[in-house]
Amino acid sequence: MTRKILLFGNSGSGKSTLARKLCESDGLAHLDLDTVAWQPTNPPTRKPLDESKQAIEAFMADRDGWVIEGCYTDLLMLASDQSTEIIYMDLPIDLCVSNAKKRPWEPHKYASKEAQDTNLAMLINWIKDYCSRDDTFSKAAHAKFYTDYSGKKTSYNENL
Repeated sequence: MTRKILLFGNSGSGKSTLARKLCESDGLAHLDLDTVAWQPTNPPTRKPLDESKQAIEAFMADRDGWVIEGCYTDLLMLASDQSTEIIYMDLPIDLCVSNAKKRPWEPHKYASKEAQDTNLAMLINWIKDYCSRDDTFSKAAHAKFYTDYSGKKTSYNENL
């Protein structure tokens, strides 16, 4: 069976790293939800949900196996009916902060490593607010998505 994986968790939890490993080992396509969630505005604003949905559906339709990863429960829910499994990166906050500080350059998001690092303080604050938020990016939303999912599911609480 071809794997269709939804991979989620807090920023810095290792989603992108695990997604790359799974894509290499299983020959899967990769979609980082950051690339379909935001408009190119300053400050960034979310795209309309329908626009993100169309991009996700086009990605899934063109591929047999895939990993879709991100912290957007609202977007993950759009793909859940077509997924074969979910993976929840439920790492402690301190480990997510440490991982974020060591994050390699993400050229699909930033023009340079320096540009990426200018957002590090904001990212660390975002990571630390994970348990207190009540939005689509929160620990509560992720835990509910994990609990409600009826298929194969795995949760990790340490770096892989």
